[in-house]
This record gives sequence, C-alpha cells and structure tokens, in this order.
Amino acid sequence: MMFKETVDREMILAAKSKDKIRLSALRMLKNGLHNREIDLKRELDEVEFLQLLSSMVKQRKDSIEQFEKGGRMDLVEKEQAELKVIEEFLPAQLSEADLDAAITEAIRETGATSARDMGKVMKVVMPKLTGRADGKAVGEKVKARLSA
Repeated sequence: MMFKETVDREMILAAKSKDKIRLSALRMLKNGLHNREIDLKRELDEVEFLQLLSSMVKQRKDSIEQFEKGGRMDLVEKEQAELKVIEEFLPAQLSEADLDAAITEAIRETGATSARDMGKVMKVVMPKLTGRADGKAVGEKVKARLSA
C-alpha cells in the first residue's frame, strides 16, 4: 500500500525534524488507518483510505467550529495544524465546474426531480467525489439544485 508507506516516511521525517505537531497528526492518521484495517480484517484500498481521510477532515472541521464557539483558540490552532497535515494526503479538490458537472450527471443518472430524491443522488455522486469534495458542500449543492 503506497499510502501507508508515505505516512510512515512522513512520520520519520517529522521525527527527525522534531516537528511535534506534524508527528502527532501523522501518528493519529496511522492509528486511524490501523484501526480501520482491524475493523475490516484486511488492508484498505485507496478509496477506503480517502474515505478515512475525509471523515478525519470532517471531524477536525467540526472540532474547530466547536472550539471557536468555546473561545479555545489554543485548541483551534492545534486542530487546524492537524487538518493541514491530513489534507496533504487528499487529492486535489474539484473545481466548482467539475463539481456541478458531477452533480448534474448524478441527477440525470438517477432521474431525480425533487428534494425527496436527494438521497438517491447523494448515493450515486459521493462515491465518485470521495476525498475530492466536501460532502457537506455537495449535499447543499444537490439540495439547491433539486429544490429549484
């Protein structure tokens, strides 16, 4: 698995450069990867790795939002640093035009006509966009498109 080797290599570099924050984030990533493999009782493929990264990104963003509301700027900075490290492993994010095209294709494919069909559309579009687009943003765009 290339991504596991990359994480290990980055951990070694972070340890050698004494970058504690980066090393901590990489250890957390490796631990999450290891735990997911234990749950599945096999090694992750690339799509599952991207799903893991996406869920970690979502967790960090939610934590940042909560810590900002609570006035804990020290924890906000820590979460932002971890988020930055995790995002390094994600592929390039889709442009708005590409995202709109993928949503249009999914709507056409499912024959969705109203907001009640949002689940069908999300079920088709999200596997294609995992790791390349924020699920929350995709959901909002799909909802807006189906409500119009």
